[in-house]
Amino acid sequence: MIEFLLPSITAGIGIALIAGPLGSFVVWRRMAYFGDTLAHASLMGLALGFLFNINLYLALVICCMALAIVLVTLQKQKLVATDTLLGILAHSALSLGLVAVSFLDNVRVDLMSYLFGDLLAVSPTDLFYIYAGVAVIGLLLFIFWRPLLSTTVNEDLAAVEGVNVDLMRLIIMLMVGLVIAIGMKFVGALIMTSLLIIPAATARKFTVTPEQMAVTASVIGIISVFCGLSSLGSTIHLQDHQW
Repeated sequence: MIEFLLPSITAGIGIALIAGPLGSFVVWRRMAYFGDTLAHASLMGLALGFLFNINLYLALVICCMALAIVLVTLQKQKLVATDTLLGILAHSALSLGLVAVSFLDNVRVDLMSYLFGDLLAVSPTDLFYIYAGVAVIGLLLFIFWRPLLSTTVNEDLAAVEGVNVDLMRLIIMLMVGLVIAIGMKFVGALIMTSLLIIPAATARKFTVTPEQMAVTASVIGIISVFCGLSSLGSTIHLQDHQW
């Protein structure tokens, strides 16, 4: 059984590992609805990937990052409140995605598997994409950790200290977009947002420093993955006995 679940465990650990610190920034910056918006956008990226016959990972990443850039640009214009803007972008992306799916005559798309994920469908190529994304996000967090924290605490004070606030805002949104894109196929568009927010919100109650919160959130996420997969493994084992 462990050999059967090993690719799923490896994928889940990678996603949870990087979702911890990113989820901490999502909680600190009160960006929970931003994660939902990107999850909706990832469905549009999935549909466009099938429609134009391009790599699904590439389509998801491009779509999520494009939406992050659009959001940052529109936020600077200050035409509407951020929560209103997120609502407009989320439902617009979802609508466009469903329209794109309707044009897929020769392709059957199981949207449920992308909404709720399918960790048992992990291949070695998938693991490569996951850990490549984890490596990129981890490197960006290592390089920009202090500036990101400064802008999270107080953007005006960070700007006075010489931090490029707009760049930091764009970087954190692009990283969230990337982790949702690489995790959507396995954790699911709906569950991916939960994996970002719930472990970080839980870790906030038991830690005193940002670094402790980020690490604790990753540990809680990994434990959640193990619990979920162990439950799934028990269900499969029980079904085998019934047969």
